[in-house]
Amino acid sequence: MSFGFSYIGLIWLILLFVPNIIWTKNKPQDYEKYATNENKLLLALERAGQFMVTPVALFFSDFNYKGWNFWVVVLVASFLCMILYEIFWIRYFKSAKTMKDFYRGLLGIPVAGATLPVVSFFLLGIYGGNILMIIGAVILGAGHIGIHLQHRKEVYGSKTKKKLPVRIVFGILKTVAILVTVIVFGAFTFFIAGRNKNQLKHFIRYKDGVNEQIYVKLTDQEEYITITGENVNNPVIISLHGGPGAPTTFIDYCWQDFLTDDYTLVCWDERGCGRSYYRNAAVDPDNKTLSFESQLADLDALVDYLCERFSQDQVIIMGHSYGTMLGSRYALAHPEKVTAYIGIGQCVNETDYAGEKYSYEDALAIARANGDDTTEMEASYEKFMTDMSIANLLELRAKVEPYHPQAVTKDISTMAALTSPIAGVDDMRWYFLQMDALTGDTRYEELVEKPLAGYMMGFNALETGDAYRMPVMLISGSCDWICPVGLVEDYMDVITAPEKELKLIEGCGHSPQGQLPEEFCQEVKSFLGK
Repeated sequence: MSFGFSYIGLIWLILLFVPNIIWTKNKPQDYEKYATNENKLLLALERAGQFMVTPVALFFSDFNYKGWNFWVVVLVASFLCMILYEIFWIRYFKSAKTMKDFYRGLLGIPVAGATLPVVSFFLLGIYGGNILMIIGAVILGAGHIGIHLQHRKEVYGSKTKKKLPVRIVFGILKTVAILVTVIVFGAFTFFIAGRNKNQLKHFIRYKDGVNEQIYVKLTDQEEYITITGENVNNPVIISLHGGPGAPTTFIDYCWQDFLTDDYTLVCWDERGCGRSYYRNAAVDPDNKTLSFESQLADLDALVDYLCERFSQDQVIIMGHSYGTMLGSRYALAHPEKVTAYIGIGQCVNETDYAGEKYSYEDALAIARANGDDTTEMEASYEKFMTDMSIANLLELRAKVEPYHPQAVTKDISTMAALTSPIAGVDDMRWYFLQMDALTGDTRYEELVEKPLAGYMMGFNALETGDAYRMPVMLISGSCDWICPVGLVEDYMDVITAPEKELKLIEGCGHSPQGQLPEEFCQEVKSFLGK
């Protein structure tokens, strides 16, 4: 919900008001007689809807054209409704201007002069993600369409009743159509309302701090970051997402909001993925510049940018999953720039997918002890070791996971994504690109997995003698078998640091920050508070 002038809203209002102004001089015969019978409640709803829709259309820039994307379809549908609305008026002005002319249907749409603009503004609200417009259109529709349906009934009278079987069929079809419409548009309204609520909450909470979604030049590319915090003088935490190439920038607010009172949180779509990829797709469509080393260089540039912007000498590095590879290597290489390192679901040994092998062997042992048939699990493991594709990896995990149940099953990430205050089209485009990999599409693997595979497959932190020069916290779900806790414990034993701590969030899996966000953040605050 962004305040600002909307030229789209102005165009829509012009298309709405001009025919109505002309209509005042071309009212149908006997219209005033019918107007005296208008329901006062419906009239009040009509006025309230008009009062709400008009200023919202003008003073929220959400409705302006935002580039070619999926949502343009909704904008086009809204515009087509307004075009049909103009056609309705042209037809009426050329007619004899009787009440029956005024209430003739258009393309099967009853009371088209009332229905079309209401639907248009409702769709405009969905396009702009603006709950005020949606609510205003619903109120306007209840009153405006209701009044004209009443008039239409008075003009045409009751229709001859169809035979009972026909009425039953039409009744069922009408009910199904209404239910589908209510469910679809109700879902849109619910999630847009949630998004607007979170936008408003962030606007109020961070009005004296920072709440930005921007592109910053890092080495040779502009890359996407978000910055959130109540006080710009707070220490900075850089949060590195996993994957590789699986940015969670648009949903991380669901747990980071528990930290932003004491810290400024920075999320980054790393080179070659998410919004950063699409920003540079024209010059690097195949991610030729992507490598572990280039991401490290980008991270260093990001640290320098943040230190300069917020007048600080150091930052806190926090990584999740693949982000722990990036974060730990950076912290070891640049101790002068890092106050503390926090690894969530720390990657320890990725050589030939050692973590998957560790998890598989544990599950296999449990299955055999239970006397279960392990044929399918073993076949999935062999299949994965022959072809380490994402689809085969997920198939193997599906066979292993029943033997590694999580006590904490909730995960707020899905709802956080659907009501995200900052989610954009490029976030969704990248997410669906990742999902395509599950069906055998290789584009995601070509873009991200292969450029980073060489480094990842040789990563074994148990053999590198890591000596940190800042405090280190490793935090995992106690039921994490993606980056197995046993390997994390082994890594904690071999590293050196001024202070080190291993914390397990009981019952959680690979993403404890999304399962028990408040408890997770309390542990982080406790560690950093020391």
